[in-house]
Amino acid sequence: MSTVAALSPVIRLNPADNVVIARAELPAGTALPGEGITTRDAIPAGHKVSTAAIRAGEPVRRYNQIIGFATEDIGPGEHVHVQNLGLHAFERDYAFGADAHPTAFVPEEERATFRGFVRPDGRVGTRNFIGVLTSVNCSATVARMIAQTAERELLPHFPNVDGVVALTHGTGCGMAGSGEGYDILQRTLWGYARNPNFAGVLMVGLGCEVNQIDFLLDAYGITPGPLFQVMKIQDSGGTRTTAQAGVAMIREMLPHADKARRTTVPASGLVVGLQCGGSDGYSGVTANPALGAAADLLVRNGGTAILSETPEVYGAEHLLTRRAASRAVGEKLVDRIRWWEEYTERQGGEMNNNPSPGNKKGGLTTILEKSLGAVAKGGTTNLVEVYKYAEQVNAKGFVFMDTPGYDPVSATGQIAGGANLVCFTTGRGSVSGFKPAPCLKLSTNTEMYRRLSEDMDIDCGPIVTGEVDIEEMGRRIFRLMLDTASGKQTKSEALGFGDNEFVPWQLGAVM
Repeated sequence: MSTVAALSPVIRLNPADNVVIARAELPAGTALPGEGITTRDAIPAGHKVSTAAIRAGEPVRRYNQIIGFATEDIGPGEHVHVQNLGLHAFERDYAFGADAHPTAFVPEEERATFRGFVRPDGRVGTRNFIGVLTSVNCSATVARMIAQTAERELLPHFPNVDGVVALTHGTGCGMAGSGEGYDILQRTLWGYARNPNFAGVLMVGLGCEVNQIDFLLDAYGITPGPLFQVMKIQDSGGTRTTAQAGVAMIREMLPHADKARRTTVPASGLVVGLQCGGSDGYSGVTANPALGAAADLLVRNGGTAILSETPEVYGAEHLLTRRAASRAVGEKLVDRIRWWEEYTERQGGEMNNNPSPGNKKGGLTTILEKSLGAVAKGGTTNLVEVYKYAEQVNAKGFVFMDTPGYDPVSATGQIAGGANLVCFTTGRGSVSGFKPAPCLKLSTNTEMYRRLSEDMDIDCGPIVTGEVDIEEMGRRIFRLMLDTASGKQTKSEALGFGDNEFVPWQLGAVM
């Protein structure tokens, strides 16, 4: 983003753009001295103003990228939005690896650290939970009974355990016992079971479901032990008896989990899921690029940043393929884009069904515009790997995971892949959390931050007013990542969020 005077009423992101962004609501007739024009329409805050005549059919550019095409003639100073901006297919140059460059890693002896829980396999947790997972919707109530009883009656005696959380879902039966949907569910459950933020896990099934616990154990070579236990309601005497037996199992786990202590570990132990929800016209100006600057710092310090939400990078994927560490990595991303095009066509939809009504009210018009802002969360380092949903993320650096754009489903995939912290940007406001991973909320604008201050962790709005630049905000976010990973409670954790946002991606027919 180019630097502009703090008092300018608009933000110009690139000299080649033919639109600028209103810093605040602009009445019709507002002079824009830096652009040499006057607004013809009232422009809501965060919305686009044309800076030149744009003929019908000509491209509209933001970030020096095409965000759509004028559907009618647009004069200088006019409001550019859904009434005069549309989208049609056009060619993009993937140029695999053209912008890849060596990462400027921080020397190991100078790298940032945090206080985390080192697990037996060497991975690092930022929290110390006991999890109660379900194989099927039918065991959800029993799982909640177990977790609630354990938290109420047992947890007070184990101060080093952050909580006992039941993560339930609405599937596991009425589905095919093989294929993509089944594989995704099993990957997700096993990914959560081995997430380093869990000290121990109890998995509860009914007994007759398609998603058999025994099949999961066989598929992943899992052997139950002191910190991984399984049970089935049909083999345990019914609801209350099963719940009592489950609480007894948790009672046996808690002394082991309580022995865990935080130790100083390098930032390379951080695996951060990058999310955005309820975006607005400022998302690509403030919070997303600031989070991208923080992601760059994380990568330079040896850590891992996971960008996801494939439908919300659609149209901007060429910016990622150009940063691919190899052609093979770039082609993996293009393959996922093609899968989504086919998937939405089969469902009778289209990729431009996104942005949402809230996004549009905030100033975003097309999926291209939203995507160009969304990819900014990924910073500037090389794209080193692309993963399918809920696959284990083993690479260090900036990676991509294929997920839907729906935030709970996307974050669920990232945490299953090993994310131990989530950073979530929002311009409209979002209330959610993602146990066992703490979630930091970053607001794109100060007005919303003040309105939802009990939910937002950091305000990126000062970038709009010129008080703070993107690089400094990125440093603030990175420091907050380290503090949060070390145990500082997030706003969503203080409010108790995170039990209801476990939503595995459900693919395939419900039978």
